Amino acid sequence: MAVDGYLTALRREGRIVIVGASLAGLRAAETLREEGFTGSLTLIGDEPYEPYDRPPLSKQVLLGRTTAEHTALPRYEALDAQWRLGVAATGLDMSAKRVRLADGDEVEYDRLLIATGVRARPWFHPQEAELDGVCVLRTRDDAAALHRRLATGPRRVLVIGAGFTGSEIASACRARGLPVTVVERGAAPLVGALGKVVGEVAATLQRAHGVDLRCGVMVTGLEGDPAGRLRYAHLSDGSTVDTDLAVICLGATRNTEWLTGSGLAAGPRGIACDAGCRAFDVRGIVTDDVFVAGDVARSPHPLFGYQFLSLEHWGNAVAQARTAAHNMVSSSAERRPHLWVPAFWSAQFGVNIKSVGVPSMGEQVLVAQGSLAERRFTGVYGYQGRVIAAVTFDQTKWLEFYERLIESAAPFPPPFRTVDRRVEGLEPVDAGFPDPSLPTHGPTVTVSGYSPVDRRITFTPARA
Repeated sequence: MAVDGYLTALRREGRIVIVGASLAGLRAAETLREEGFTGSLTLIGDEPYEPYDRPPLSKQVLLGRTTAEHTALPRYEALDAQWRLGVAATGLDMSAKRVRLADGDEVEYDRLLIATGVRARPWFHPQEAELDGVCVLRTRDDAAALHRRLATGPRRVLVIGAGFTGSEIASACRARGLPVTVVERGAAPLVGALGKVVGEVAATLQRAHGVDLRCGVMVTGLEGDPAGRLRYAHLSDGSTVDTDLAVICLGATRNTEWLTGSGLAAGPRGIACDAGCRAFDVRGIVTDDVFVAGDVARSPHPLFGYQFLSLEHWGNAVAQARTAAHNMVSSSAERRPHLWVPAFWSAQFGVNIKSVGVPSMGEQVLVAQGSLAERRFTGVYGYQGRVIAAVTFDQTKWLEFYERLIESAAPFPPPFRTVDRRVEGLEPVDAGFPDPSLPTHGPTVTVSGYSPVDRRITFTPARA
């Protein structure tokens, strides 16, 4: 114990650098100070702003209920940190323990946390992407620019991609009374994240609110006028949409390019790390001075067959950042694994959609409460005979119950009767997820890795 205490004391000194000055980076920095780190702390971010909250950008900001400038994240601790904002990291030298910056500077570290997150995937044709009226939504500046566009009253908004971001943007546009066309190459909105059964409910919801929803087709090209302003969108079914504002919602790209040649196991799926958030190098050997957290991380989870999960979830970013920070300043005996149960929420067309677990791993879905037709229900997903996830439409009260079933690897379908259950949900049905080899616009979880046969475990996380 004396040795462990000495090692912990040493780890609370020195230089820690965090690359990524957003939600995960901020919460990690606060945790470091909370846990007694007294050394130098540097946060590097490519945007010129201190950390801000992203979920309001596609909701309150677009609706005009707040401004992009008023989305700053609350501070829980005085950080005593150096902020290097508006300058991107361009390289990592692990042997010299240095992070290279776009301005030519280098920052030395003893321990490094990478929390660079993701960015919006741009339109595939660069010249068309430059047309006046073609937008993406990821950053504070993106939200401010899109809000200004909506305020001018475009003749029609085209949303390309009906994942969560695309659906929330469409909802905000309809709330403002703007004509909206949504184009989704999948069979339904949210199909990549929740499957076709639930996606068809989302489709009904959109059409009931006046959205011109077109599924099973793709936008093949954007056309501008001689002045370079967006004028038309051409679809794969031969039709044309007359529009002067297109929002590209084709998913996200993880920010790992700057790590090329660094020796870390980093790529398009993220940065591989162990359950303690320590990064792997390209040889599969875990490091002890480079940690990962947030959307860019790719880590194994015992609840889901030890497969590697990349989670684009707000709550996961916070929980993983705190775990990573704790482990950065702790001895081996005091470290803990990141075992957060995935959860997300979305508000669109007057409905609160919330989920726990990983629905996209589900083979079947059972409507356990409520009714799909009434768009108020709880859907439970099964995978290899166990409960793997649950999603609710305006029935949040059931989520904690199903989270406990997920944690205990409860059997699927659940062997008990539930209240408020309609005839339509008496038997499980195929969840209707698309072929995983085909891209979709909706997943918030990327699953890859080894799935052992022994899947029955008991998971009892510490609760605050």
